[in-house]
Amino acid sequence: MGKMRFGVIGLGWFGEKHCEALAELADVELYALCTRNQSRLYEVAQRFGVVRTFTDYHEMLRDPELDAVSIVTMWDQHAAPTLAALAAGKHVFLEKPMASTVADCEQIVQAAERARGSLMVGHICRFNPRYAAAKEAIAAGRIGRILSMYARRNIPAAVTAGLLDKIGPIIGDGVHDTDLMLWFSQDKVVSAYAQSVNVRGMKYPDLGWTMYRFAGGATGILENIWCLPDRTPFQIDERMEIIGTTGSIHIQETHPNFSISDGDGWQSPDTTYWPTLHGRRSGALVAELAYFARCIREGERPAVITPRESLEAVRACLAAEESARTGAVVRVGHAAA
Repeated sequence: MGKMRFGVIGLGWFGEKHCEALAELADVELYALCTRNQSRLYEVAQRFGVVRTFTDYHEMLRDPELDAVSIVTMWDQHAAPTLAALAAGKHVFLEKPMASTVADCEQIVQAAERARGSLMVGHICRFNPRYAAAKEAIAAGRIGRILSMYARRNIPAAVTAGLLDKIGPIIGDGVHDTDLMLWFSQDKVVSAYAQSVNVRGMKYPDLGWTMYRFAGGATGILENIWCLPDRTPFQIDERMEIIGTTGSIHIQETHPNFSISDGDGWQSPDTTYWPTLHGRRSGALVAELAYFARCIREGERPAVITPRESLEAVRACLAAEESARTGAVVRVGHAAA
């Protein structure tokens, strides 16, 4: 098998990050690009030297030489291209959240179970070495039975100004830590209670706090604040603690692991998710795409995360958002696996 030919559908800020990451993989060719914005399509194609460009993903998917696609559209536009790509026999790397409704997620999962190609949802935190190490320690029994999990994932207001008319902080960022909690506990969320505050008058609130109850009795707390002061020195204030019956795990992803002080004050640049190392894109995004490409090459279904696990993270977060809207504790139902 020669180089795998990847296409990218959706060329916003993160779609371009996917292009950068795919371009670093020795066994992958960044083969095709698709977005409805012609000028953006030309700009990104020129940067990466891609000649196959499309404004309609259906046309892209008809190319028999295309092996796989990254789908990096907005979350409420995930279902249609994902279903079309799976139906076309392509391998699909779908950015999180899987979709904007549980019904769409269920449809995607069912399509993936029938499809010739593989589907993997981009829960990048599972490829963060610290969370992966936490998973190994928990699985080895080092902290006993999990009792409590707390996660903080907060970002500056300037980063979210263009996002809050499209997605809110609980599903937009809380889905990461919801997935991690489900992964660590190997349990199910049975209820969610959340509160939110709308600061800037956009479609979605600027911050949300969520409490989960798990079937086995553990509690999980999410803190997702999308309006930190713009002078906040880090792009993500990201922390997590897991308390068990015989031990605990503490993860502090951002400050003070690396900081720079200059004329603009203190900054703590990303060293984990998509940093530049020796002039090349690196980090967890490259690692998860490399893993997906290896699974394709070796004929394996991705096992680090399954489509159904990704669905359950969305189910829990949407229950939390409903709770924030209604003020009520929301029970979380689960379809038979």
